[in-house]
Amino acid sequence: MNQKILKLENLLRFHTICRQLHSLYQRRMLAQWRHVFSSAYPVWPAQLYAQPWQTDALIRAALSQHRLLVTKKEKKSQKSQLSSTKSKKEVEVWIGMTVEELARAMEKDIDCVYESLLNTAIDIDSLEAHSHLDEVWIKEVIKKSGMKLKWSKLKQDKVRENKDAVKRPQADPALLIPRSPVVTIMGHVDHGKTTLLDKLRKTQVAAMEAGGITQHIGAFLVSLPSGEKITFLDTPGHAAFSAMRARGAHVTDIIILVVAADDGVMKQTVESIQHAKDAQVPVVLAINKCDKAEADPERVKKELLAYDVVCEDYGGDIQAVHVSALTGDNLMALVEATIALAEMLELKADPTGPVEGTVIESFTDKGRGPVTTAIIQRGTLRKGSILVAGKSWAKVRLMFDENDKAINEACPSMPVGIIGWRDLPSAGDEILEVESEPRAREVVHWRKYEQEQEKNKEDLELIEEKRKEHQEAHRKAREKYGTLPWKARSFIKYKIKKQQQPLKPKEKAGGDSNVLPIIIKGDVDGSVEAILNIMDTYDASHECELELVHFGVGDISENDVNLAETFHGVIYGFNVNAGNVIQQSAAKKGVKIKLHKIIYRLIEDLQEELSSRLPCIVEEHTIGEASILATFSITEGKKKVPVAGCRVQKGQLEKQKKFKLIRNGHVIWKGSLISLKHHKDDISVIKTGMDCGLSLDEEKIEFKVGDDIVCYEEKEVLAKTSWDPGF
Repeated sequence: MNQKILKLENLLRFHTICRQLHSLYQRRMLAQWRHVFSSAYPVWPAQLYAQPWQTDALIRAALSQHRLLVTKKEKKSQKSQLSSTKSKKEVEVWIGMTVEELARAMEKDIDCVYESLLNTAIDIDSLEAHSHLDEVWIKEVIKKSGMKLKWSKLKQDKVRENKDAVKRPQADPALLIPRSPVVTIMGHVDHGKTTLLDKLRKTQVAAMEAGGITQHIGAFLVSLPSGEKITFLDTPGHAAFSAMRARGAHVTDIIILVVAADDGVMKQTVESIQHAKDAQVPVVLAINKCDKAEADPERVKKELLAYDVVCEDYGGDIQAVHVSALTGDNLMALVEATIALAEMLELKADPTGPVEGTVIESFTDKGRGPVTTAIIQRGTLRKGSILVAGKSWAKVRLMFDENDKAINEACPSMPVGIIGWRDLPSAGDEILEVESEPRAREVVHWRKYEQEQEKNKEDLELIEEKRKEHQEAHRKAREKYGTLPWKARSFIKYKIKKQQQPLKPKEKAGGDSNVLPIIIKGDVDGSVEAILNIMDTYDASHECELELVHFGVGDISENDVNLAETFHGVIYGFNVNAGNVIQQSAAKKGVKIKLHKIIYRLIEDLQEELSSRLPCIVEEHTIGEASILATFSITEGKKKVPVAGCRVQKGQLEKQKKFKLIRNGHVIWKGSLISLKHHKDDISVIKTGMDCGLSLDEEKIEFKVGDDIVCYEEKEVLAKTSWDPGF
């Protein structure tokens, strides 16, 4: 407002001055005319020209006022231009920004950044669009571009409030009620764990297990004749299922360690003992197969002493029961020992409030979608409850027991199948009940956000580590080339660059044969976990690289086939199906689908597939051996040819095969024969005990008495991978 008033005042002053000038001009003209027509008054010219300075002063004042206005306008326009150019030249940068980010901030091309870094210490050839720049190089680029630097802090997200769901505080002891014990049966493979459980619940699960081994965690509620109820977890004994056994040990109250009386302590027995110690769970020892003639229960007890498992017979506190799962002998004594231990532990739980539990196993069912087997540890689960497990949530639509019978509620220590999950949680995830669906989504989003932040942090650490490695390598390279003239330095760089050129298409095709991309599909989450754990032990990448393209739970789908076709991979299915349509599609696309029901058969198949990708090994098979008894030479034309007089000691010599000359245990020549004679006759085969003379295709080789001649043939043999999965 003040500026507008000033402008108006200046204009009024200018207008007044103009009017004064105009009146002065009229007076001056009138005076001149009077001077011309009247000579009686000579005073006019004097008066007229006596005050010219007044007119000039007025003109100067008007012009200065005009200049003042114009100057002010020009200054304002210049100021606006300067401010605009200043905002353009000021570049906001931050530490660790990439080449691409710097170019974007400068509103320039990436080439502008490269040009600014020419003739500097940085290696331009190694810079990529995503390469991070140090502070000194960012300053250099801004300086050479004629712009102003402005440092800014990295934009950080606001600290988000923790929205995770957590367990409730410990319940009031007055609210606790007795609960059934959760008992895990553990031990070595084929020591009778599942058969023992079958006898207790009078089923035939072992007969249905592929290969006679348990490959999942089975959760069962067994009602005993005495009215007691025990939840049993049957864990796999195979070496591949270590993670499943560990999971079973951490959700259990008591562990029944099954050891075969004829086998004794085995590898998975020791592993099960370690899981029990880690989880601090008490153990009941079941010495099985005592009905066999070669059974020796006392030997088992003595072997266990080495692993700090001391039975009551030897002064310890671990109950040992001799049983026979096959005949059912002494099973009730085992149950009584388990119940007695449970009573000593005084197991109680709070059946009220939000549910807490653990996912024992998870899988996808065609008709029911994602399904989990869980153990409830607190609260009472009912239909309609909202649950969160890992990064998945569920509104319980249906619950069922171990016999696939629908139930309305599940109390603490009860195994239950849950249907209604939006996504498939992982085995071992903690289950928590929340109040509503929005709250469940909030928890899942928070957990995904946390995982993403953790991954970003790991990525940044890895990038920083790689950047430091690159800087160190560049520093060493500069030290190496620092003393060399530019021509020598350029030549060395050219040679290195030539060695690092990409492979030709034919070479690439040959190299890709040593990569095996695979897709793993399993029936349950635990099975896939076990297979992936085995693959983690793969240590033969120098022979053939094993590339895991995808893994998941459920039957093989068209997407799996398309993925395998894209990567030229193999699909391995464990306890899953591939429909006729899928198999026909795979056959058309040249994709192998390999289905297995026993885990070690799948691993053996994978080993064979890896071996098939390896180049064949050439093996030498000896046909005959001869020793040199004399040396002489014969003349053929103008040449003297050395000849060895030999006697065949073993096998036979065949002229068409390959030969090698051995002296003092070292091979000094390999090749073919020019001639093989018996007396004066040319023959093709010399048998054991016969004498012969022979000459080689290498004239420079000299024979010596005592040398050995070996006749052999080469055969290509399929190579085998050196990977040993441990079973």
